[in-house]
Amino acid sequence: MDTLEMKEVEAAIEGILFASGEPVNVDRICMAMDMDRPTVELVLQKLADYYAYERRGMRLLKMEDSYQLCSAPEYGDVIRRAFEVRKPAKLSQPALEVLTIIAYYQPTTRAYVDQIRGVDSSYTVGLLLDRHLIEECGRLQVPGRPRLYRTTQAFLRAFHLRSLDDLPEMPGIDGDGQLRLDEQGNLLELPEEVPEEN
Repeated sequence: MDTLEMKEVEAAIEGILFASGEPVNVDRICMAMDMDRPTVELVLQKLADYYAYERRGMRLLKMEDSYQLCSAPEYGDVIRRAFEVRKPAKLSQPALEVLTIIAYYQPTTRAYVDQIRGVDSSYTVGLLLDRHLIEECGRLQVPGRPRLYRTTQAFLRAFHLRSLDDLPEMPGIDGDGQLRLDEQGNLLELPEEVPEEN
């Protein structure tokens, strides 16, 4: 592919992403461009690098198998002023707790969230659903068939994560995935794993 063709491909993919305004799956771009996935991903990476290196006013975010154009975070204040948009409401401590539990234990039920927190979380789950940070993803196959919840791509965007694999390791979790608490209910620091000597 010569330089002129590459510029046209970049411009076409940029146009698709701009027109969408939402995350676009790589396979959809491949279909539209009639190109193979490795080539499309190479062009997307080149665009992402260009926006970042040139300190453009937008960035190309990768979220799992999708890409989205968004404004550069360092210009957030200026952009908000231009549109007279107030800062988005911050999440309350209970909302952050519920979101953390769902992020680390998804898919999970509200009953499981309530069990970990020790309080009813129905209002907070509703709030997170309204903000599109979590979504329903089916029902548990037990009596009563409770709804299952998981995080969304909006969650990944809000916390600048490419995928759930980017979540930091949760403190106080032992090898079985269980929280370790002291008598006061505080998280215990787990000892570092010592590599076995041969």
